[in-house]
Amino acid sequence: MDRIENIDFCIRYLLEQNHMHADIPATLPERQRLLRALMNVWEPQPLSEAFLRAQDAELQAQLQDKGIIDCDKAPMLECESGLSLWQGDITRLKVDAIVNAANSQGLGCWHPLHACIDNAIHSAAGLQLRQECNDVLRGGEIATGGAIITQGYNLPAKYVIHTVGPIVPTGIPTIEQELQLAQCYRNSIGLAIENGCRSIAFCCISTGEFRFPNRRAAEIAIDVVKEYTTSYALTHSHNNAFTIVFNVFKDIDYDIYRQLLRAN
Repeated sequence: MDRIENIDFCIRYLLEQNHMHADIPATLPERQRLLRALMNVWEPQPLSEAFLRAQDAELQAQLQDKGIIDCDKAPMLECESGLSLWQGDITRLKVDAIVNAANSQGLGCWHPLHACIDNAIHSAAGLQLRQECNDVLRGGEIATGGAIITQGYNLPAKYVIHTVGPIVPTGIPTIEQELQLAQCYRNSIGLAIENGCRSIAFCCISTGEFRFPNRRAAEIAIDVVKEYTTSYALTHSHNNAFTIVFNVFKDIDYDIYRQLLRAN
């Protein structure tokens, strides 16, 4: 199958699984949007090998279209030993693990085409990611501050670490919520090290729709990460250095991290 035939197969397959009907649009970008929307609302269930081959082929093509950013080679702002800052799409990063700002259900975002990072990561990884999260959690939830780890599937990253940050409706975090956010970073780094990772990329956990103030969230992230990098350096040789990338998407977060990291 060529690319159009391949994506049409995926769309028809998911429409049938979801007991839905929709006309297949004319252009490739419109087809990609429809496929992503169908993936976003897909309920975990068995998938055929034919579908997985077709889905993976399309997602790998999309990845090549976007381009892979290798954290060991790409130009990043080197803030200090082991710490880097990069602005862009986290689903392009080739690192051992990326961190997903998940919801407590842990199955990805269910809102079709939503612009959150949870949606972006699950859409780029493929339906295997939602299936594995479902298998790991077995109907349970991820506690605030907790984390689970899964494979990365069609992402350049080997693993995805899903962590749930605190929701701050007022925009003013309590001490407990600050501690919960710190636990997100501690638990994520702990899982990464336990699984043999030597590089990890963090998104801006709990900012945006969860309304944790951007600057305070960055301060907590940097403080926790520095605790771990110091501890890791004391127990590992230089050849086993642990690389941490602060991945930001918005200009405001890039400016905050650049200022804080250079100030430290």
